[in-house]
Amino acid sequence: MNASDTLLLMFCTLLVWIMTPGLALFYGGLVQSKNVLTTAMHSMSAIMVVTLTWIILGFSLSFGGSHTLIGDLSFFMLNDVNFDVHKDFSETVPFSLIMLFQLTFCTIAVSILTGSVAERMKFIPFLIFMVLWVVFVYSPVAHWVWGGGWIHQLGAIDYAGGTVVHISSGVSGLVLALMLGSRNKQNMKPPHNLMTTLIGGILIWFGWFGFNAGSSLSLNEISLLSLVNTFIASNCGVLGWVILEYVTKQKVTLIGTLSGMLAGLVTITPAAGYVSYTSSIILGIVGGMACYYVITHLKILLNYDDALDAFGLHGVGGIIGAIGTGLFQQHSVNGDIVDGLLFGGGFYPVFVQVVAVVATIAFSVVMTFLIATLIGRFTQLRTSKHEESKGLDHVFHGEHAYNYEV
Repeated sequence: MNASDTLLLMFCTLLVWIMTPGLALFYGGLVQSKNVLTTAMHSMSAIMVVTLTWIILGFSLSFGGSHTLIGDLSFFMLNDVNFDVHKDFSETVPFSLIMLFQLTFCTIAVSILTGSVAERMKFIPFLIFMVLWVVFVYSPVAHWVWGGGWIHQLGAIDYAGGTVVHISSGVSGLVLALMLGSRNKQNMKPPHNLMTTLIGGILIWFGWFGFNAGSSLSLNEISLLSLVNTFIASNCGVLGWVILEYVTKQKVTLIGTLSGMLAGLVTITPAAGYVSYTSSIILGIVGGMACYYVITHLKILLNYDDALDAFGLHGVGGIIGAIGTGLFQQHSVNGDIVDGLLFGGGFYPVFVQVVAVVATIAFSVVMTFLIATLIGRFTQLRTSKHEESKGLDHVFHGEHAYNYEV
């Protein structure tokens, strides 16, 4: 065991953990005041639900065994997951810490998709959905990419979760939103508290540095590279977003700034430890611009209600970042990978990234539909018109965030 590597990952684990409470605030500020507590509770409940699911089954299905499609039960209930190192994962960091680090990834993935169904999904059915989604969607995809499964064997790479976290959660959120249907028109109102969203956005931004820097599992040049690339791409995501926002609206908004930041972060995540600083600039700007177009134009054109734009930011950003990795990855930057298409590596790096993206999208769509349909046979997923009108905070929690409505 290496003390510096262990301390780095301990710190990064806590940083990634704080992203979920940050997302609770970020999403909470974007909804109506009568739904802020329910929206925040979706993320906060994910911490408890995912932790138990991950400990019992999720971690083993994600990282146990050497099967191509799904892990085995060798780590069921954290069997043999202890302070010792596991050389298949890291020679310097305790295995239990790697498990905990990956737990925070799964937690934020579940929290992300809650944004698509905000203000219209019943609370208890959604908790059930979380459990089944971790077991039947997240864990298989994590095994494919990081647990030695078929995507890993194909040669596709995902540094910190472009496919595993962002595409799976963004696409699944969109499917669930389409199945639930749009919110009532009178409930589709502007954000009630952008300062709360700002505080949440700052926590997410801060935590994301642990998300990417910790994924090297070691205090080395790759962890520093990914840290710098995360700084660069997040700011370039803002730049890409606000350029289009100013051209089309002649204004630069706070919510646009935060959205651009998130777009840049998502886009660099699969590539952070594999690309140069210049490439991270390009990926950040392209990510910000693409997510802006999807959220402000394509979403309106196709008329779907992705309430808090989980798909528009995370799904789209993850797709761009994953494919962009195949374009911009460099052997000179990270000796463990081959060059991408733009650096003389041929088309194969892009091809395998596209395969990984398409497979993750297709699997997430099918499994999310099946899970939601199964739950819907036993209980109603969608809130009633009366519940939506009254406010979900009162209906599901018997509480109010404020003594007035905004």
